[in-house]
Amino acid sequence: MLKLDLVHTVAFAGLLLFVGYAIRRAIPPLARYNIPAPVIGGLLVSFAIVAARGRGVTLFEFDTTLQTPLMIAFFTSIGFGASLSLLRVGGPQVLLFFGVATVFAVLQNVVGYLVALPFGVDPLLGVLAGSVTLTGGPATGLAFAPLFEAAGVQGAASVAVAAAMVGIVAGGVIGAPIATCIIERHGLHGPRGMAAEVVAADEMARVAEHVGEERLPDPPANVPAGEDEESYVLLKNVVAILAAMWVGSWISAWFTSVGVTLPATIGAMLAAAAIRNLDDFTGWIGLSQRTIDDLGNAALSLFIVLALMTLKLWEIAGLALPLFAILAAQIGLIVLSFWLIFRVMGRDYDAAVMSGGFCGFMLGTTANAMANMRSLVERYGPAPRAFLVVPMVGAFFIDFTNAVIITVFVNLWR
Repeated sequence: MLKLDLVHTVAFAGLLLFVGYAIRRAIPPLARYNIPAPVIGGLLVSFAIVAARGRGVTLFEFDTTLQTPLMIAFFTSIGFGASLSLLRVGGPQVLLFFGVATVFAVLQNVVGYLVALPFGVDPLLGVLAGSVTLTGGPATGLAFAPLFEAAGVQGAASVAVAAAMVGIVAGGVIGAPIATCIIERHGLHGPRGMAAEVVAADEMARVAEHVGEERLPDPPANVPAGEDEESYVLLKNVVAILAAMWVGSWISAWFTSVGVTLPATIGAMLAAAAIRNLDDFTGWIGLSQRTIDDLGNAALSLFIVLALMTLKLWEIAGLALPLFAILAAQIGLIVLSFWLIFRVMGRDYDAAVMSGGFCGFMLGTTANAMANMRSLVERYGPAPRAFLVVPMVGAFFIDFTNAVIITVFVNLWR
């Protein structure tokens, strides 16, 4: 057995991450369905451990001390994305789309809970295979797994990964075809020829103008004399994340003291959102959301690999049938959402493209949403409004509210 200390474990995870990227490049279907490279690399070791266990051999002993801090750092970066000024940039359509996504996140948990009941399994399994892993993706599933384990869901981390992978594939497979049916049925298309170029350029210029006023470029760095600007901006945002994590630990401790069960991520997300909006209003800090997103994504990649390396996949063998039934019901729910999204968002071409994007991030990830929409606009013409609304909700806002929704359901039904 190979024993790895804290540094060795993180280094090993980093190497596996790039092995995952290499495998995804070598096997095109993995990239086509947006299977994350950290998942590929982490599962590689997890499967090897399962195979070795069948022979009575233990391959590795990991020190996962940094797994939780990396997880909290990622969700802290999500908290920094909860900017009210950014929400205003998108206007009423973003608010409406965000509201619908939030309602469906709640419905995913209700459906999962109800489908789990007849199988005699812990009904919280239905929540875990609901908005936790579908709207949230593998990162949210792995982050909340300890909370579900504590509530009695055996093998929660393995269930989370299995559900998230099914969701990612389903979101990539059904999103564009069903949106295509809507487009064809109603005879919709984007502007074509020179008109397409003019409309797209005009719309994106309008978006860029508003985003420029509210979001880009980043605020002045106020770099002290003699300091390198890039290094200073990076350091400032690293410290901002650490400070939010610190304040967040106090918030989480307070919730625990009053009897409310919360994952460690919630306090940090709330602290980060408060700092973000304070900075938007005052400009005192001059945060760079792009830098924070990059730092958060790096933490996320390492966290996922670390979490997957220690999965106990054998724990979910007896849950295959109820898990399949729950996921089938969840996919059916999102298929039904297509027609609602199309009607609510305006019954036009952009609304149809948004429905494909909605399926992508409500079952998989924002990458699925963007891939679905790109395949549609390549065939039917540009849909700039859809490309403004969907990423804002899928990449920034739904993750924040989903964390709150999950926490409420766990506390209600544990």
